[in-house]
Amino acid sequence: MDIKQIDWEAMEWKTVRRGIERKAFGSDSATVALHRLLPGHELAPHSHPNEQIVYIMEGTVDFHIGEEVIRLGPGSLAVVPPNVTHYGVLVGDKPALNLDIFTPARPEYEQ
Repeated sequence: MDIKQIDWEAMEWKTVRRGIERKAFGSDSATVALHRLLPGHELAPHSHPNEQIVYIMEGTVDFHIGEEVIRLGPGSLAVVPPNVTHYGVLVGDKPALNLDIFTPARPEYEQ
């Protein structure tokens, strides 16, 4: 059996766009991505065919999912259905850290 493992601390942050950084790890069926949102980050409404579970670890984010806006703080979770336009807006002047779980996997995140 081949067990895949990583050390988040050893991974380098990759810049996604202005003010958004990512570390990602995946399997054949799911991807886990750690995102850091910095003050002044670029907004990018988007959708994808993957279901996404959002877990806010630090900071506060107003998460726009379809026509709804929900405020998520540390310990909060939300589910983004496939093919629904969504994006997050940082609240305040402190960075936010969120863990996203995608199914099916997003291998492009690991490149």
